[in-house]
Amino acid sequence: MTPRGTDWTLAFLVALLFTTGMLSLVSGAEGDAWVFVLHGAGGAALGFVTGWKLRRVWRRVVELRRWDQHTSAGLLAALLVVATLASGVVWSSGGDLYVAGFNLLNWHILLGVLLTLGVAAHGRLRGKRPRRQDLASRRHVLRLAAVGAMSGALWWLQRPLAGYAGWRGAGRRWTGSYEVGSFAGNAFPATSWVADQPRPLDAAAYRLSLGGLVITPLVLVASAVDAGDTLVATLDCTGGFFSTQAWRGMRLGRLIDQAGADARADHVRVISHTGYRWSFPLVEARDFLLATHVGGEPLAHAHGAPVRLVAPGRRGFQWIKWVVRIELHHGPDRGAAVSTVWSSWTPQGRGEA
Repeated sequence: MTPRGTDWTLAFLVALLFTTGMLSLVSGAEGDAWVFVLHGAGGAALGFVTGWKLRRVWRRVVELRRWDQHTSAGLLAALLVVATLASGVVWSSGGDLYVAGFNLLNWHILLGVLLTLGVAAHGRLRGKRPRRQDLASRRHVLRLAAVGAMSGALWWLQRPLAGYAGWRGAGRRWTGSYEVGSFAGNAFPATSWVADQPRPLDAAAYRLSLGGLVITPLVLVASAVDAGDTLVATLDCTGGFFSTQAWRGMRLGRLIDQAGADARADHVRVISHTGYRWSFPLVEARDFLLATHVGGEPLAHAHGAPVRLVAPGRRGFQWIKWVVRIELHHGPDRGAAVSTVWSSWTPQGRGEA
């Protein structure tokens, strides 16, 4: 590879890893497994190409007299690549380390974002346009093919190797999450996407409303939501754990049928007491559950009592807690992602109302 070709290959791999990393946060169905495969193999490829680049510039690094104004920045970038890759490898192998209260997966995400910003800034300030010989030469293509083959093989081998070594990583889910508290009622971990901490809702005063594009708007008390529908589903948190539970409540499709969906409705918006919300295609959401119980126990406040959404195939932050309103709409909710952040600063999200 030419020096410029190596740099552009590294930039492409960082962009690929950032994209697949962000996609992984909303990928929970088994058909989404390719996102995680591509992310893992891409990480291996980044390691190989970074090693190739370091091999080429090593003398410039170890001989201080050859340093210039760009050497320190280059070393910092290399350390950031190594830290990002190391945090991902150790987490996927089963490392259960916490630094400043955050696990390695959280640090892997943060480091990956910082790496992407650094590469983008470098490309903006010092990037040089690739030439044909940098990317399309026979030697470059062959080396890329070799890197791709080795990366794929390494991804395929890492789980068997972890099993052979007796590491916890052999038992992780395909999303990279580790099992905690399955079929143990409320004993599984309680988490928040940002910092929602609402006060406990009074079950006697609680009301669940259904509106929007419906024929007959509805308002239900908490006891009415416990319709006896059951569902075994896996909550897979982007924080790195998953837990499979037996849930009980009312199937969302049953509630929608009671109200009658307007012909224009194609999306369901589920809204929390804190203002946190998400929308789903109507055809998918019909199979979701509005849960009042888990493992035969009433939901604990930390898990969303009196009512939380159970959304199989979705990541944990989309399983809305403390559900108070459901709306049918035409089209998705473009502001849903923003609501998952600002909800923590509402009076309800802070527990003041």
